[in-house]
Amino acid sequence: MISLDDLRFVAALSRTGSLSAAARALDVTPPALSMRLKRLEASLEANLVVRNSRGLRFTPEGEQLVEEARSILSRVEGLADSLRGGAFAGSLRVVAPFGFGRVHVAPVMAAFARDYPQVRATLDLAEAPWNGSVEADVVVHIGAIRDSSWIAHLLARNARWVCASPAYLKRCGTPMHPRDLQQHACLSVRENEEDVTLWRYKDRNASSRRWEPLRISPTLTSNNGEVVRAWAAAGLGIALRSEWDVAPSVKRGELRRLFPSHEFEGADILALVPARRGVSARVSHFVECLKARFQPKTPWRIA
Repeated sequence: MISLDDLRFVAALSRTGSLSAAARALDVTPPALSMRLKRLEASLEANLVVRNSRGLRFTPEGEQLVEEARSILSRVEGLADSLRGGAFAGSLRVVAPFGFGRVHVAPVMAAFARDYPQVRATLDLAEAPWNGSVEADVVVHIGAIRDSSWIAHLLARNARWVCASPAYLKRCGTPMHPRDLQQHACLSVRENEEDVTLWRYKDRNASSRRWEPLRISPTLTSNNGEVVRAWAAAGLGIALRSEWDVAPSVKRGELRRLFPSHEFEGADILALVPARRGVSARVSHFVECLKARFQPKTPWRIA
């Protein structure tokens, strides 16, 4: 017989990656969890984890149990929400990109926590929040996703703009066509395993409306978008950045948007929830709170 405590243990072990970290999360001792693991494996007659010098990994049987544990625990917490008549309680873990999460997701979580103090909310910020296997109730992701194990909720359309500082343009000249960028200093962001030196654009007025590839040779690259925006504002080169990130700088005159007659490949902002896990009422409501921040008008839209 597998108990709810066993399921909570397996979920915590998957989330933390080690017995010692899971013990801290569950407020028990590591030896007690080690004994629980041995008893669970004995009762199931299956090895759930394999230990090595780098920690532990789940066996196929262990991974199956983790998926079932997450689903069952989510449904149990959702049932509790329902029986409380809509009074949310339980845990909520949200993962989001560093810059976007700090500016736009953190305020939503703060308001959610004030409205529902019984929810134990956690916001984790990461350079690449979605990797296909992250354990979270909601993942805020910027860009395309092709994974049927996650359900995507559109939060906001997000174009990408090519920008440079007035000082750079005065010193180096203003490129008139995207192809001219090959003669300029370009700045790139390394994120989401994208090919950061390949920019795609199309002419808004052309009949073909076909995406054209443009290979740039960046003079500076970083895995942090805020750093690249700061480099562009300091006059170090031309950057391709999300509209949400550079629109305030354009409005203040720190950056100028180039090629308004051309469209560069965008990166929509999504809220992802696991498809294989039952979605609790509090998760659904939090996603709606996120949508309310960006719809019908996004907070960075200039006009």
